[in-house]
Amino acid sequence: MNIQKLKYKFHSGKNSKPWYYIKEYARLYTPACILIWRGQHLLDKAKKRKDYDYILNRVNYYNKLTEDNILLNKDLWEKKAVKVAEQPMTRQKVYYLDTLEYARCFDGNNKWNLLPGDITYVEDIPTIVKSRPIHGENQNSVLLKMDKVRHFIFVKDKLSFAEKKDQAIFRGKIACKDIRVQFVEKFFGNPRFDIGTIDLIKQEWKSEKISIYDHLKYKYVMALEGNDVASNLKWIMSSNSIAVMPKPYYETWFMEGTLKPDYHYI
Repeated sequence: MNIQKLKYKFHSGKNSKPWYYIKEYARLYTPACILIWRGQHLLDKAKKRKDYDYILNRVNYYNKLTEDNILLNKDLWEKKAVKVAEQPMTRQKVYYLDTLEYARCFDGNNKWNLLPGDITYVEDIPTIVKSRPIHGENQNSVLLKMDKVRHFIFVKDKLSFAEKKDQAIFRGKIACKDIRVQFVEKFFGNPRFDIGTIDLIKQEWKSEKISIYDHLKYKYVMALEGNDVASNLKWIMSSNSIAVMPKPYYETWFMEGTLKPDYHYI
C-alpha cells in the first residue's frame, strides 16, 4: 500500500462507519415503546419552537402527498407495501437502519413501501426514497435522510478562501456517468483544473483517492451528479471552498432542488 492510499485510509475526512453501526444497532434494539414515547415528546416539543412553520415547510417539501395529488396503483400497493414492523433487511443495511430509526417511533402496523438505493424515477405508489427527480410529478417519492453515513458529511475548514489553490479539483468515478465523462473529456489537461478519475477508464486520467482535507486546499470543488446526486455537495457547501456544478436533476434530504445558482454554487 502506497503512502497516498495509507493516508486516505486513516485520514479521509469521512464519517466513521464502525461508530455509525454501533449507534444504529443500539437504536434498533431499543424497545419500541421507548421510541414511540420519545417520538411523541419530540413532536410536542417541536410545536413550541419559534421556527415551527419553517420545519413544517421542510416536511411538506419532503412529503408532497395530499389527498388530492396522491397517485396510487392499488394492485401494486397490495403487492409491495409491508408493515413497518415486518420490513425485511435491505441489501445495503444503511437504508434499513436509517429508516427504522424514525419509523419505529410510530405504530408498527402502518404500511409503507421502502425503496433503497440511488433512485432516479418515481414509483406508481407512495414510496420512501433517498433520492428523486427534481422536476415533474414527484409527489409519490417521499424523501427520508438515508445513507447518511456517506452522504451527510460536514467539515470545519481551517483554510480561508484566499489561502486555497486557484484551481477547481475533481476526483471521482466516471464509468456510466455521462456528465462526469463529458466533463473529464473536455477539461482534462486544462491548467485551471486538477482532474483525476479513481476508476480506470483511460490510464492518463487515473489518480488515487484523496481525502476531503486535500480537496479543501482548492478554491473550487466540482460537484457532479453520479448515479443520482453529487454526494460531495454537502461537505463542499459547509467549507470555505465553492461548489462548481450544473443545475441538478435529482435531490435528497439536502433539498438540492431549492439551491440557487450563483448563490449556493457556480
